[in-house]
Amino acid sequence: MTHTVNIFWFRRDLRLDDNAGFYEALRSKHPVLPIFIFDSEILDKLPKNDARVTFIHKALQGMRQTLQDEYDSGIAMYHGKPKEIYKELLKDFKIDTVYTNHDYEPYAKERDQEIEQHLEEHNIGFKTFKDQVIFEKDEVVKKDGDPYKVYTPYMRTWKEKFKTIDLEIFYTNSYLKNLVEHSRLPNLSLSDIGFETSQQHISEYEVTPTLIQQYEETRNYPAKDATSRLGPHLRFGTVSVRKMIKKAIAEKNEIFWQELIWREFFMQILWHYPHTEDKAFKPKYDRIEWRNNEEEFKKWCEGKTGYPLVDAGMRQLNETGFMHNRVRMLVGSFLCKHLLIDWRWGEAYFAEKLHDYEMASNVGNWQWVAGSGVDASPYFRIFNPTSQIQKFDKNHEYIKKWVPDYQELTYPKPMVDHKEARQRCLDIYKSAVN
Repeated sequence: MTHTVNIFWFRRDLRLDDNAGFYEALRSKHPVLPIFIFDSEILDKLPKNDARVTFIHKALQGMRQTLQDEYDSGIAMYHGKPKEIYKELLKDFKIDTVYTNHDYEPYAKERDQEIEQHLEEHNIGFKTFKDQVIFEKDEVVKKDGDPYKVYTPYMRTWKEKFKTIDLEIFYTNSYLKNLVEHSRLPNLSLSDIGFETSQQHISEYEVTPTLIQQYEETRNYPAKDATSRLGPHLRFGTVSVRKMIKKAIAEKNEIFWQELIWREFFMQILWHYPHTEDKAFKPKYDRIEWRNNEEEFKKWCEGKTGYPLVDAGMRQLNETGFMHNRVRMLVGSFLCKHLLIDWRWGEAYFAEKLHDYEMASNVGNWQWVAGSGVDASPYFRIFNPTSQIQKFDKNHEYIKKWVPDYQELTYPKPMVDHKEARQRCLDIYKSAVN
């Protein structure tokens, strides 16, 4: 292909409409070649039946088919290290500019810097756009320019700032004719990238007016299954955050809206403090002498702690790739406080298992339960895994579903005594952080 093209690089934005970077690329003066790179730096660390890879692949094939059927175009698929792929692209195409959307995670920032530098050496532009959040980086900060470290004032400022903007939806339909006409762009099957179809299924999201209106009263009860399942769709961008915010506002539900703001709070924390990926936000919490007993960690992972609500959460996660948010807090607290196992172990396990895994939220929430993060639960707040049942699953519906053996003789005895474990935690934490 000798004529000049612009590239749009899909990443965490797997949709054709209301996609900021794609919209800008399509309105540029050159035909647009859409691409996706199955990044071997990321994929090589994943299990070969990872449900998220199946989900990404399926979403891309759907988009590719639409572009083929309606515009005689497609999405060019590649597998490898991004820089190596761009070297190949430079041989095959005359490229003016690469367009893509911002990604805020530490690895992504380094990757994009490397790609931008490489393209610059060939006089090729690299333009990136805000797409997966309403406000990013330092757009919501204190009056003195410092980042917020507490959610509530961040949320209030976020809402005030939101009143001053006109929320744009990026309708791409009338510009899709500016795609490269080329229906034989390279495609890849799951097996081409070394993966197999996962048996786990990522649910469709459900954001009905009823769910939003009842969100506050139902969201804490895991047996009700009254959550939106939006997580993976926001993570991989199969849905636009702008459209979700509009829905939340239309239904006038502050709580649902505030959950979306929590996501942006944790994203800006990771952007301002990238070291929190694997270091405590509050440095003194890295002095905690974790017990890190591997046998106990294994029992926690398998849902065999002898505490039914903890075990229900872990078994739900292992079987489905999802865990109810209320239960996530409990299992996280149990690992860090009852077993004194480093939050990073739990964070890594969730990273492997959770369909909606997003580094900023996962790290933020794990540091919250460990007491080491921003706006964290104080270290002396230790959930009682038995009384939590009375509060959130008193009829044992959730427990019966995931731990049907909880009243059998074969069900394990509690691996620690709550009272003793609580005291041990208080002593260890106190000696580290005081």
